[in-house]
Amino acid sequence: MATVYYTASSMDGFIVDENGSLDWLMSRDIDKDGPFHYDEFIKSVGALVMGSTTYEWVVRNEPGEWMYQQPSWVLTHRPEIVVKGHPVQTFAGEVADLHPKLVSAAAGKDVWVVGGGEVAAQFVAAGLIDEMIVTYAPCSLGVGARVLPVRSEWAVVETAVNGEFACVRWRKA
Repeated sequence: MATVYYTASSMDGFIVDENGSLDWLMSRDIDKDGPFHYDEFIKSVGALVMGSTTYEWVVRNEPGEWMYQQPSWVLTHRPEIVVKGHPVQTFAGEVADLHPKLVSAAAGKDVWVVGGGEVAAQFVAAGLIDEMIVTYAPCSLGVGARVLPVRSEWAVVETAVNGEFACVRWRKA
């Protein structure tokens, strides 16, 4: 069991562009059977947590039923943003206080810190991220939301190429 920040990034370290768009990412080729692919990763996840911006992006871009089977939390002071019928819990507080609940809910599987970067930074600052898996797209955005806007040290554990992406698994140094 690990707490994993799994995300995609532009080459210059942004998750979304200045408009909160992932168009730069969704237009890329990736092999669904290749290394580091989402379908394989999600099988290892027992619980997940995301920020309100990520949750609102999911609601806008994937409307309808909640897309995750795993217990899910949204870090927010606005519990009213959760769509009726979504089995999502909200949490407002220190991530160190939430983490034991995430681990318990994951029942031996991994906890996925979905993001964005600010949420991941809170978990990193609290010493709670065991590994990061970042899939880098072959583009730069120049501005946007940073993949990890906090100073931290990591060691490369594994690398691979999948379609147009360079994929890296990092562990705490």
